[in-house]
Amino acid sequence: MTPHPPPLLFTEPWEYELRFPRDPRGPGIVRATLRAVLTAHGLRELVELASLLTSELAANSVRYSDDCASVRLLWTHPVLRVSVTDTNPELPEPFKPSVEVDNGRGLFILDVLADRWGGCAIGEEPFGIGGKTVWFELAWGGTPPTPMAALAA
Repeated sequence: MTPHPPPLLFTEPWEYELRFPRDPRGPGIVRATLRAVLTAHGLRELVELASLLTSELAANSVRYSDDCASVRLLWTHPVLRVSVTDTNPELPEPFKPSVEVDNGRGLFILDVLADRWGGCAIGEEPFGIGGKTVWFELAWGGTPPTPMAALAA
């Protein structure tokens, strides 16, 4: 039996990526995955805020893109960066929401709650269309968690 490698140290970088279809269930699956990853890595303090902001970006991808999208979680201690990439090349414009407008609050929420955020268009690719990536960062300021044994699959 091959021994399992030891869990990564809290300060070591890691990255996860999930591709999801243009389906209304996609943002919920993305949220559940994000919660599982952050909890497993001892980042419970970031779960609620990261879930809210990721959900906004994933829902926009499902609503405005015409194909699948992906979410990428990148930890480089002490910053979590979440990126959502889709096939719609138009970068969204943030604006201050009003009671007369029913949509557009997602980027306003991102602007208010994220430590940093941005986006970039992706040019046309050799084997298909381009798109865009919108990302946000959350800085973590807690004490490192007590290392836990990793779950074996």
